[in-house]
Amino acid sequence: MYVKVIVFPESKKVSIEEIKENTFKVFVKEKAKQNLANTAVRGAIAKKFSIPVSKVKIISGHHSPRKMLSLDTDN
Repeated sequence: MYVKVIVFPESKKVSIEEIKENTFKVFVKEKAKQNLANTAVRGAIAKKFSIPVSKVKIISGHHSPRKMLSLDTDN
């Protein structure tokens, strides 16, 4: 399953808002430095979909606020 996210680093709280199907705004407290925000985004998405963080991969947008994620939701 593929998910599009728009990341808002350095937010006051961690939250996820669904914009449309499989597209989310993700707010994380971490800065967009040294992969901190990317790691936090992976964790937030994993928690939302109740899957391990290892099943969430960033496909594109490593250095951009707009990212494409791949979720391995198969058990």
